[in-house]
Amino acid sequence: MDFSFTREQTMLLESLRDMGKKEKLKELAVEIDKTRVIPHALTKKYADMGLLGMTLSPEYGGGGEDSMTAILAIEELAKFSPMIAATVFESNVGAVRVIDRFGSEAQKKTIIPGVCSGEFSVSVCMTEPEAGSDLTALTTFVEEKGDHYLLNGRKCFITGGGEASHYLVYTRIGDIQGYKGIGGILVEKGTPGFTFGKQEEFMGLRGMPSCDLYFDNVAVPRENLLIKQGEFGNLMLTFDIERCGNSAMCLGVAGGALEEAKKYAMERRAFNRPICEFQDIQFTIADMAMKLDAARLLVYRAVADAGRGLPSIYEASMGKCFANEMVKEVTDKAMQIFGGYGYSTEYPMERMLRDARAWSVAGGTLQMLRITIASMIFGRRFDQRRPDSST
Repeated sequence: MDFSFTREQTMLLESLRDMGKKEKLKELAVEIDKTRVIPHALTKKYADMGLLGMTLSPEYGGGGEDSMTAILAIEELAKFSPMIAATVFESNVGAVRVIDRFGSEAQKKTIIPGVCSGEFSVSVCMTEPEAGSDLTALTTFVEEKGDHYLLNGRKCFITGGGEASHYLVYTRIGDIQGYKGIGGILVEKGTPGFTFGKQEEFMGLRGMPSCDLYFDNVAVPRENLLIKQGEFGNLMLTFDIERCGNSAMCLGVAGGALEEAKKYAMERRAFNRPICEFQDIQFTIADMAMKLDAARLLVYRAVADAGRGLPSIYEASMGKCFANEMVKEVTDKAMQIFGGYGYSTEYPMERMLRDARAWSVAGGTLQMLRITIASMIFGRRFDQRRPDSST
């Protein structure tokens, strides 16, 4: 398996590093964390560089690149902050990939060009108060009403909530229970009856919009149905590349932490010499590098095996699970190397540690990923449901 970068990929990474210095992305990451606002000018720069929609179909304005190129870009930008990489993430491995792969001609023409220009963004809406890991327990539902659908229900912890222009809502269609009754429908911001709750304030990923979504008899045109009833598998197929994007964020945060720890260990002196000369620091840095490389290989394997298509659920789950745990360990070790300064907001480590914690609860929990991996190993599904003891 060859993970050598192409000439174009190498040039892209070099251009992103140059951009980081020119645009002072380290300083911008600090500012975003304080203000909780991602500058719109950054999205315009990404569009001008062709970073938005790199993986989308060229006939609709996309770059037609393979997923690996986008993953590398996300990883490189996330070294500064996941918030710096967020727009590139959403436009390449987010819900817009479902539209690009399974959408109608009209849906693609309407939305994809806007995503590539930075005008539009698409948010995926899955989680509900009683349906997170158990996605088949969704209660949001649509019913047919003549030439349109009526959508009712509530979503929570929706990334991009209130900011995205379009929302891919996972919903129950009709009365069929379980996964066979779930589909996906596109809802545009501003549609009557579609409202937002207050913005969440999280421990990390400050600047990432997230809120509850409320649907009260929202009239949605029939042509907005993206995934039909019984095609739930198509929704989950595209979700695995988003999990690889989640993993790439972890690689970036951990890579940034390793770089900062290495730099600090070479500059900080104790007992009249740089602390990098102490064996414990050397061992810690070596362990961080090994864990990061191991995660990188798992994630790259999942993406590379997919080519221009989608990764396997087994490889994507394994890569995400390992990367989610790796980034927490690496940022924690990096903070320890910084000592008291690592706990100070004057240094980036406390922010990186906060940002690292989010990924293991987003896009599939570690527990559910392990169940998925075990299912693949044993060649059977493990049903987590048990009869309700109260009935």
